[in-house]
Amino acid sequence: MNVLLWILQIVLAAVFLGAGAMKLSRPIDKLEPTMSWVTQYRPPVVRFVGAMEVLGGLGLILPWATGIAKVLTPLAAVGLAVIMVLAAVHHFRHHEAKMVPANLVLFAIAVVIAVGRF
Repeated sequence: MNVLLWILQIVLAAVFLGAGAMKLSRPIDKLEPTMSWVTQYRPPVVRFVGAMEVLGGLGLILPWATGIAKVLTPLAAVGLAVIMVLAAVHHFRHHEAKMVPANLVLFAIAVVIAVGRF
């Protein structure tokens, strides 16, 4: 089970580190073609979401890998699951239902990690 959890943690961390880094580093107009929602929010909100994704991605790996404050790993997974719930709600409200399955998959992975590591 530990190996499966590590694989899931690495995959989910890679997804959120990549997505968060994009939101933090790219101009909003460059994000818009792949993330249409970014134009509906002020740039600080987009940057905040990106920062939370990066911190969540780091939180999935570093605490458990170092053995320091290991409780932060499942808490990071819970935080990322919350982000995915909010993303799914946003996509439903804006008639982007085709995006919701990806949110649900990432949500499920985060829940498995949270349960497995608590």
